[in-house]
Amino acid sequence: MSASTAPVPATTSAPGRKLLDRVLKARELAVAAVLVVMLLATQLSHTGFLSQQGVKDLLLNATILVLVATGQAVVVLTRNVDLSVGSVLGISAFAAGDYLHGGGSPWIAVLYAVAVGAVFGLLNGALVSLGKVPALVVTLGTLYIVRGIDSVWVGSRQIVAADLPDGFVDFGHDGVWAVPYLAVLALAVLLAVGYWLRHYRGGRELYALGSSPEAATLAGVAVRRRVLTAYVLCGVLAGLAGALYLARFGNVDSATGNGYELTVVSAVVVGGVAFTGGAGTVYGAALGALLLTSINSVLPALGVSSVWVTAINGVLLLLAIAVDRVLALRVAAVLRKQAGRKRSARHA
Repeated sequence: MSASTAPVPATTSAPGRKLLDRVLKARELAVAAVLVVMLLATQLSHTGFLSQQGVKDLLLNATILVLVATGQAVVVLTRNVDLSVGSVLGISAFAAGDYLHGGGSPWIAVLYAVAVGAVFGLLNGALVSLGKVPALVVTLGTLYIVRGIDSVWVGSRQIVAADLPDGFVDFGHDGVWAVPYLAVLALAVLLAVGYWLRHYRGGRELYALGSSPEAATLAGVAVRRRVLTAYVLCGVLAGLAGALYLARFGNVDSATGNGYELTVVSAVVVGGVAFTGGAGTVYGAALGALLLTSINSVLPALGVSSVWVTAINGVLLLLAIAVDRVLALRVAAVLRKQAGRKRSARHA
């Protein structure tokens, strides 16, 4: 039996989770609609906003966040979280930059950054899955550990575009018409992860695990291995995002990635991935990332101070969590009514 046709544990077909998943998909469409309306309204106010360069800038700004949000979404599906992604992105970016500054190959530099991310993802996954330490505690701790290592290693040094190969920097800016190469790469990663989650047993079991860890265990899901896989994938994508961050901005120091984890979590939750696990898609997380980064461009175009960006992101996060809670309560109420009708029919 192939991996793509292997049976899925029964936990993924629970009526409550199916209903919640449908509602969250509808929310993904709502996020997409808000994004389109916001961009079109800004274009009407400023006719050059969606020019070729404007679209290119929007996509470039979203690329890094989309990659990290994709990895974070996979972890959140398992009912966990990774708060260290910003620090991992920063240290991976400097690792790649330091290697390139010494005359290394861009391909090896990207692999180096990915390997650094994978190591920290493996550390997080091992502590959460094998050590059974709460994910919030583990990743908050590794956030500060990685940031400390980064500060000691980087010190007052700074990698700038002049230290990097021209081809590497050009890749971070060039593209086909308004579509940058970085966005094409991010889209390819997003589609690959989304396909794996939906069509392969390992991906589908993450949904089962997030829906009910106890039921997933009884159904034979290798819970520890799946959680470890989710964290390693998250670390790999954070490392890749670090390398692309270096190509995009050409500037890395010890402060790179600070505070990024909160934006990533916001993108995932706003995009319809249930923070309680088991529902949502990486495509929704990508839409959330695109919405948040677009806000950064829309506000200045409308003459609103950029200091409001963080506040708006916080409001969107609170609203998304509140919506998730309301939806969960309504789904639970619907299921209770259905169960009551079934009991009444049996007694009739």
